[in-house]
Amino acid sequence: MDLEQRVSELERRLAVLEQAADRPAPPSERQPDDAWWALQGLKSQLAELGADNGGVLFTGAVRTPAGERYEWQYGLLTDTVLEGDWADTADSFAALGQPVRLRLLREILGGRRTAAELTELDGTGTTGQIYHHLRQLTAAGWLHTAARGRYEVPAERVVPLLVMLTAAGR
Repeated sequence: MDLEQRVSELERRLAVLEQAADRPAPPSERQPDDAWWALQGLKSQLAELGADNGGVLFTGAVRTPAGERYEWQYGLLTDTVLEGDWADTADSFAALGQPVRLRLLREILGGRRTAAELTELDGTGTTGQIYHHLRQLTAAGWLHTAARGRYEVPAERVVPLLVMLTAAGR
């Protein structure tokens, strides 16, 4: 099989996986005491795809302290993840590798949205330092600016951020 055919087949499998991931398992297929229901669902979908090397899926249904709700999921075949250029993710990880930036993200998810509100926090540094951190987070895609200088975590990044924090704490 040539490279073009392999890429086409991977794209087809990924599309099926993403489409299937959008459908929750019917309640009748889940047992209340089944701690592995998400994993079993993923394995079932991967088997249908013939994805011998497996895949990864992360998902979440979140309500932030500010009252916003987010539902999101994303899945990839293992081969896609392993064959990708991991160096492309370095800036995203680096932006999160600073305690003040993590605190700023927490505060923004909690409802503090403007630079003025963030500069009032103890232990976050000077106004210039806070703006530097906000620029780093924005450049890495963890924040964007909304109307009137308000900062927001993009909706498609809320669950991934919480997944990364959860994974880092394990």
